[in-house]
Amino acid sequence: MTERGGIFSGDDPFVIARSWLTEAEKTEPNDPNAIALSTVDADGLPNVRMVLLKDIEDDAFVFYTNFGSAKAHELDQAGKAAFVMHWKSLRRQIRVRGLITREEGPQADAYYASRSLKSRLGAWASQQSQPLASRAALMAEVAKVTATHGTHPPRPPFWGGYRLKPVEIEFWADGAFRLHDRFRWTRAEAGAPWSVTRLNP
Repeated sequence: MTERGGIFSGDDPFVIARSWLTEAEKTEPNDPNAIALSTVDADGLPNVRMVLLKDIEDDAFVFYTNFGSAKAHELDQAGKAAFVMHWKSLRRQIRVRGLITREEGPQADAYYASRSLKSRLGAWASQQSQPLASRAALMAEVAKVTATHGTHPPRPPFWGGYRLKPVEIEFWADGAFRLHDRFRWTRAEAGAPWSVTRLNP
């Protein structure tokens, strides 16, 4: 493997990613776990939006959304996605590309149950990415689902997680005079051994 040290050292990219995120949680003023998630539609036209990364597992990155949303349709159709995590305070970023699977089991139930009650009810009320007549219409739907589901709503069947198993992860750190440090980890498929290459800035 390419010789690395300091913030880039280690033989597990997920451990490095967790370490960087932990550092960012101490310095970023808002949402240190925000990622810019990129997908493509059926015509190959790219889409990107900010979502919150909720877990870095031993071999994957996990986030949650409404399965009826535009992003979910694109994730399901393509089966692959990419994201970038950028921390201005640390002058670092992580870029990830890989394969997508749904998370609809106990892990999704547990995460949903950990959210605030208003967020759980909001998940029921919102037909994400669909046209909305007004803010008042949305709030009326929230009131309706609150009356229906009470204070312990179950996870909606149309809401859950996605697991991105990467085949490429790039760690980037700002360098003086734009001589940045970049290390790209690649593997042929999920579970395969990693290869690390230092890239020119």
